[in-house]
Amino acid sequence: MESIALVTGGSRGIGAAIVRQLATDGYDIWLNYQKNTKNAEIVAKEVRKLGRECELLQFDVSDELQVSSHLDELLESKCPDVLVNNAGISRDTIFALMSGEEWDAVISTSLRGFYNVTRPIVQKMIHRRKGRIITISSTSGLSGVPGQVNYSAAKAGLIGASKALALEVAPRNVLVNAIAPGFIETEMISNLPLDQILQRIPLGRLGKPEDVASLVSFLCSPESDYITGQVFAVNGGVYS
Repeated sequence: MESIALVTGGSRGIGAAIVRQLATDGYDIWLNYQKNTKNAEIVAKEVRKLGRECELLQFDVSDELQVSSHLDELLESKCPDVLVNNAGISRDTIFALMSGEEWDAVISTSLRGFYNVTRPIVQKMIHRRKGRIITISSTSGLSGVPGQVNYSAAKAGLIGASKALALEVAPRNVLVNAIAPGFIETEMISNLPLDQILQRIPLGRLGKPEDVASLVSFLCSPESDYITGQVFAVNGGVYS
């Protein structure tokens, strides 16, 4: 029987690297994306070149109706062995000037998205008595970052949700962990002052999406069978 991994926000950056890594590890992929069809199709083509199947799922994780319209039918006959909650957005600004829309958009994508996607899948995993759920948080959720009160709140919430869910489903052999990347070479940091950022990183360089993907790979492997409810920082030593 084939193994399946669902990766949200899988069309670019960290998500795309995770998709490629899990396909290399032998998983067929359910690749969720919201807007960038061209990128999603490129990543899907890479997956198929590796000999794995790739199902493209275009929906907004924060919209419960969109999620259910795409997942319900698939879940009737199959259940992912792995769920990677990677979808997220940023709307950075000083909190005193932050609009309600900027707050709600970030919180909804991360936290409502976690609920909308994880709940139906964890029900199936509980029934099967196996599964891996890995949520991509951020160093912002561990230490807080000025100008990112909404993002820090959302990512900290994902850590709390992952830890609590891990305790609930551990008796059913469903393992839940979170990864907190630091400054990774993606579009999300392209407008940040990199010279200043590099001075804050003890290793003196940005991380690569593959640095995160390799940890996801480990957490999906049999070698991590005794690890659940943990948060793993991938940040070059910025915060620990």
